[in-house]
Amino acid sequence: MHTADQAAHDQKAESRQPWFPLILLSLAQFMVVLDVTVVNVALPSIGEDLGFAAGDLQWVVTAYVLFTGGLLLLGGRAADMLGRRRVFLTGLVIFTAASLASGLAASPGQLIVSRAVQGLGAAMLSPAALSLITATYSGAQRTTALTIWGAIAASGAAAGMLFGGMLTTWLSWEWIFYINVPVGIATGLLSLRAIAPAAGSGGLRRLDLLGALTLVSGLVLLVYAIQGTDTAGWGSPETLSLFGASAVLLAGFIAAERSARQPLVPPATWRVRTLVSAAGLMLGAMGFLAGYIFLGSLYMQGSLGMSALETGLAFLPLAVVIGLGSHVAPQLLARLGARAVAIVGLLAMAGGAGLLASAPDQASYAGDLLPGLLVGGIGIGLVFVTIQVTGMSEVRSETAGLASGMITTAHEIGAALGVAVLSAVAASAGEGAAALASPAGFEAGITVAGSIALGLAVIAAATVPAIRPVAPAQVSIH
Repeated sequence: MHTADQAAHDQKAESRQPWFPLILLSLAQFMVVLDVTVVNVALPSIGEDLGFAAGDLQWVVTAYVLFTGGLLLLGGRAADMLGRRRVFLTGLVIFTAASLASGLAASPGQLIVSRAVQGLGAAMLSPAALSLITATYSGAQRTTALTIWGAIAASGAAAGMLFGGMLTTWLSWEWIFYINVPVGIATGLLSLRAIAPAAGSGGLRRLDLLGALTLVSGLVLLVYAIQGTDTAGWGSPETLSLFGASAVLLAGFIAAERSARQPLVPPATWRVRTLVSAAGLMLGAMGFLAGYIFLGSLYMQGSLGMSALETGLAFLPLAVVIGLGSHVAPQLLARLGARAVAIVGLLAMAGGAGLLASAPDQASYAGDLLPGLLVGGIGIGLVFVTIQVTGMSEVRSETAGLASGMITTAHEIGAALGVAVLSAVAASAGEGAAALASPAGFEAGITVAGSIALGLAVIAAATVPAIRPVAPAQVSIH
């Protein structure tokens, strides 16, 4: 005869779910996160093989993150309405096929288009995978699952740089894309059996497709306008026309959101000041980090003669100190408050950029570059965690998923805009086809990155609340 405690134990055991679905979902997410940074160290090889113009090389990065960020909220909404497993598998198929197409690309245009399609697949599978995890697991299992999910997000950037260097050096740049194909196929086939299907709550007619289309189109035109300033200039008719067209499309996004029955971002969300300010800070901070890595990768290989593998290894200390900063940030938040930690972190980012910008033309890694990477990395870790805590501080539990999606969207779009702006600055300062990798281009781009961090510190002083979490919890970053 079972006692009440034994019955409760048996019920708990019956409710426990196997971990195999989590392994599959996490593997798919790892590919998504990896592909944000895996191409950075391969860019010189890609540019040489496919004949990229110096100013166009940044599209290999921005096409992916623009379409991921611009369609992420739509992907999350589609998962709820059309069924989580269906959207996850559809996104995985698109992502895997686009990975193969990226490796087979024979021209810059083919690679950029396939990277954009990769971003579409990522925007579908990533939110669907996260919603499958929250629907599959509960209680302590859910906490464990989300911790693993966060660890993947935090480690993906470092792994991408290292894997990109290894594959490019030992095989060829195409393998940074080919490696996704067998993993994607195996994950998809196993998911058909391991993950149960679930019906959605609606259909395609309830999705805000017009809002998503105008948002992505406006952002692509904005990046294209920025990228063209190194040749056309900021005040040229061509540039101003592109900025104007981008503004019209982004205004169309706002109008579409107001009239949609199921908008991607409900209007009330924009009235949560802490969330909006956190998303703005994330936009700028991720722009800083993405530009940091993009220009640093080109400079280390183009000017310092490092191999792709050496460049990947050179960025590992940055990843380590970002993790260290994110580890100590919760304790500092409890003692100093969010505003102070954000300002300190942003000033450290600016200081790290200043150290890098002051490096001589033929810099040494240990003496000239490493100090700037370490100082800036600590600041990045502090800032990203503070943004997460601040952004969620006034969000109700029923809208936590939407708020998290907004911050993640700002993360991806910030990466695209950061690479676009800093590469345009670097291209304008340098000379010739290798302008982005030149010491002058690197110095100019990193100097602007430092200025962005200083500007964000001023904004943080005015907008970030001085909240102090009572019980600090570790927050993983992507």
